[in-house]
Amino acid sequence: MTSRAPLSRKLSAIAESATLKVDAKAKALQAAGRPVISYAAGEPDFATPSFIVDAAAKALQDPKNYRYTPAAGLPVLREAIAAKTLRDSGLEVAPSQVIVTNGGKQSVYQAFQTVVNPGDEVLLPAPYWTTYPEAIALADGTPVEVFAGADQDYKVTVAQLEAARTDKTTVLVFVSPSNPTGSVYTPEETAEIGRWALEHGIWVITDEIYQNLTYEGVKAVSIVEAVPVLAGQTILVNGVAKTYAMTGWRVGWMVGPADAMKLAGNLQSHLSSNVNNVAQLAAAAALNGPQDEAEQFRLAFDRRRQLIVSELSKIDGVEVPNPLGAFYVYPDVQGLLNRTWGGVTPTTSLELADLILEQAEVAVVPGEAFGPSGYLRLSYALGDDQLLEGIQRLQRLFA
Repeated sequence: MTSRAPLSRKLSAIAESATLKVDAKAKALQAAGRPVISYAAGEPDFATPSFIVDAAAKALQDPKNYRYTPAAGLPVLREAIAAKTLRDSGLEVAPSQVIVTNGGKQSVYQAFQTVVNPGDEVLLPAPYWTTYPEAIALADGTPVEVFAGADQDYKVTVAQLEAARTDKTTVLVFVSPSNPTGSVYTPEETAEIGRWALEHGIWVITDEIYQNLTYEGVKAVSIVEAVPVLAGQTILVNGVAKTYAMTGWRVGWMVGPADAMKLAGNLQSHLSSNVNNVAQLAAAAALNGPQDEAEQFRLAFDRRRQLIVSELSKIDGVEVPNPLGAFYVYPDVQGLLNRTWGGVTPTTSLELADLILEQAEVAVVPGEAFGPSGYLRLSYALGDDQLLEGIQRLQRLFA
């Protein structure tokens, strides 16, 4: 008998999402009765604003929402996204240049599928969100990491990008505010990188899902606002998940040049067709409706940001750059490595994260998920009491 044909080699090479893996482990321990506090998932702890939920409830009463609708998205939502893109990214686009996706992850996947050809190199500033290199690999591209450490506030320079560029470089990933670091590029830094990409004909995929979560008066200037002519070779990805506490609603989008969106729309027509209509109408309500609650969420995140930076900085051996966006801190913990804590001597941030989970019952994501070892990511999108209690556990562990 002939043995079974092998499974997909491409998918076999793809790693599970590290952030979701750590979060799942934490939840399993919580279910088993252990008082684990998790900083793993980038998920707001707030309820979705009631006016958005009401819009979904109203949509449920209309039978037309039970049917197939255009694969690229409902016209009312595509119009709302176009308006938001002009309002927040400074880019005027037609609704036809918008594709509504099942969450931001689908837009990231489709963006790479749209502009990456086999063998292309994609410049990936590190630390990076764990999904980017896998999505690049699924498009048969090669991620080329360009690392910027805490001494650079985790922001790459044009000199670094130029040093990494080859004749195979076709795409740059640009993320500001950043997941996992919370860093925000200045308007000048953004413009310099945008002009460099334009000069070399490089596509830019810019993830703007945290653009409305910035602090200390900082604005996350879109790369297409900084360099408007770059819009012809830029795909913007975004969604409602973070700003409006709508992670489970699964509504994201991509915006870009008409020819690129035509390809992405063709892909989506075969991949998933239209996003859930009720969730789309809820997302339209979020974008078109009052922004008061979203602003309250942002203020709460800012308060938590200040608390976690202050308390983590009290731990000897931990360096905490001040994040100006998103809802993450990304401390440099190399000062904690190769020292003995509770009888264990961690040599990597992966080993350190395991030690913290076992001895302090605190879940954090190790730097290996986002690039080099020596760092931890902590999300402060959790309740205030748990936020402080978890950091105090770390202070006691590393006293």
